[in-house]
Amino acid sequence: MRYSILGLFLFVIGIHLAYADVTTPIGYWKTIDDVSGNPKSIVKIWKNSDNTLSGQVVKVFAKKGEDPNKLCTACKGDKHNQPVVGMIILNGLKFNESQWEKGSILDPSNGKTYHCALRPVDQGKKLHVRGYVGLPLLGRSQTWLRINPHSAV
Repeated sequence: MRYSILGLFLFVIGIHLAYADVTTPIGYWKTIDDVSGNPKSIVKIWKNSDNTLSGQVVKVFAKKGEDPNKLCTACKGDKHNQPVVGMIILNGLKFNESQWEKGSILDPSNGKTYHCALRPVDQGKKLHVRGYVGLPLLGRSQTWLRINPHSAV
């Protein structure tokens, strides 16, 4: 009896951990342009020691004739004229019940930084990314696709 309860407990914990693992934004994501529908980049998201999330561009899908090693010419401060690949574009996202929020996201195409919220959807296969100014109502959303880390670069 004792082993049955222990086995059931371990099974439930294992299922919970497996489910939690898929619904986390931590991992590699293919970003999709919300206007054209084309892939733009691959972003790696990780959890920091203070339990906030950050994200870095690890690959850019350059359009035909574009430089794949483009610089963030529109960025200000220490990111001005820095390569987009390797740039940290997500910062300070904190978990709050059902989503990661109160962070920031940089759009390297225009150099602007927005408030940001992330929410895994479709059992963790997609990531709903909302960038906004002021209120979440005043912004735009993208859906990013989870990818295998081995196909990231």
